[in-house]
Amino acid sequence: MDPRTLHERLRGAQELALIDVREEGVFGQAHILRAVNVPLSVLELRFRDLVPRKTVPVVLCDGGDDGLADRAAKRLSAMGYRDVTVLTGGAAGWGAAGFELFSGINVPSKAFGEVIEHRYQTPRLGASEVDAALRSDKRVVILDSRPFEEYAVMNIPGGIDMPGAELVHRVKTVVDDDEALVVVNCAGRTRSIIGAQSLINAGLENRVVALKDGTMGWHLAGLILERGADRRGQDRAVDAAAAGWGKDAAERVARRFGVETIAPAIMERWRAEADRRTLYLLDVRQPVEFEAGHLPGSRNAQGGQLVQATDRYVGTQNARIVLIDDTGTRALMTASWLVQMGWKDVAVLEGGLGQGPLETGPVAAPVPELEGVRTETVGPAAVSEIQGAAVVDLASSLAHRSGHVPGAWWAIRARLAAEAGNLPGDGPLVLTCPDGRLATLAAADLQEASDRPVLVLAGGTGAWVGAGLPLETGIDRTLSAVEDAYYRPYDRTEGVEEAMNAYLSWEVGLLHQIERDGTLAFPAFPA
Repeated sequence: MDPRTLHERLRGAQELALIDVREEGVFGQAHILRAVNVPLSVLELRFRDLVPRKTVPVVLCDGGDDGLADRAAKRLSAMGYRDVTVLTGGAAGWGAAGFELFSGINVPSKAFGEVIEHRYQTPRLGASEVDAALRSDKRVVILDSRPFEEYAVMNIPGGIDMPGAELVHRVKTVVDDDEALVVVNCAGRTRSIIGAQSLINAGLENRVVALKDGTMGWHLAGLILERGADRRGQDRAVDAAAAGWGKDAAERVARRFGVETIAPAIMERWRAEADRRTLYLLDVRQPVEFEAGHLPGSRNAQGGQLVQATDRYVGTQNARIVLIDDTGTRALMTASWLVQMGWKDVAVLEGGLGQGPLETGPVAAPVPELEGVRTETVGPAAVSEIQGAAVVDLASSLAHRSGHVPGAWWAIRARLAAEAGNLPGDGPLVLTCPDGRLATLAAADLQEASDRPVLVLAGGTGAWVGAGLPLETGIDRTLSAVEDAYYRPYDRTEGVEEAMNAYLSWEVGLLHQIERDGTLAFPAFPA
């Protein structure tokens, strides 16, 4: 498919999955706005969740001269996808045709946050102003709208973790004084803006503001961040009064933005049509709630994260999306944002979890390719006994940096077959990753490309840790260029402040770039 045809298709109303198969770090340098990143390295692990319908039109994009899209097309054909096209010239060809290329990741969601702030004039306070309020006699409640894992790394002192979709559902469990100032923050801008505007839309009586530039702004202002905090607002019990306020508020917001609620019978009809029209069933509650009981066929997508990074959960544009929770509050609030993002076929399931039997535990997409791999495994304790072995870690570079098998080399799966000849030693190659799955797939790639025996660390690095064996930190032995991940400012080990300033300027600048692109519009609604 040529770039101009794709540009026109992206403006249309038909289903389309535009997938960029480069590594995330490369993708983050320059990509097409509507492209969803699924690196070739992890295609089998992620693609089925993101693009569940095998007859949907899929357009693959790469750098233009690296052959990744052609390799991905062959792999998808083997996985049963029937309508796969490669973009001529890849991202470079798109840019050469005069169309916009975007840096960063989760760009549609990031741009949406800037549009919302501009459209509603979402009130905000800078770090110094919030710090002064905290030091005054005024009561201030800081609500951190990120998932707990991010909050625990660094947060505004005294802040309570309350991920985005939880805000309207649980705010009354921590705010019992109408005179208190409520400050919503995230690491940067998007979730601060969306979180604050959620409470404003819901009609919270308090003054609500977004913390300008989040924890980055706090750090850049020379203020100290708290680390390792454990104040979890999402774990607080919601009494009848708090639940009633949240549900009434969410229903008012849903009416304002035209959120549709569907009966279980309609959802079942849509399930039956899923071979002709893509359907995503997304449970927007917290992971622990999801694992305690969820509707069969649903996936967990915390509501705040679904708005923050929609392309991590939904890979087909113009698809049907059904949101689910237990009370309706979180699903309705999340749906109100997806509708404003331009998703036309979003609905909330009436009655939520009250529909039939529930499944428990986490959900992972099946990977049939693993069943066909015949490879030899080695237990953690035996690795050090193998003469001349080279251990290769296929985890993300960030995970490898945090901890890996001592002496292991780091590599990217999609490049391993071409680069394996550069590994030292003449003994077996021992492949590992966090859980062993990616290493098993890589072993299948390598068996034909290397004349060295290929082994897989049984259970991956997780089994190594479970056996009580030590880990090494850092990223000193690299077989591949370290460009698998898009490093956020706080992932960096140097130049952090410079990266923070650049990131915040990038977010603000997205408004005008989106307008130039012309393939994405955020519909306006009456005030």
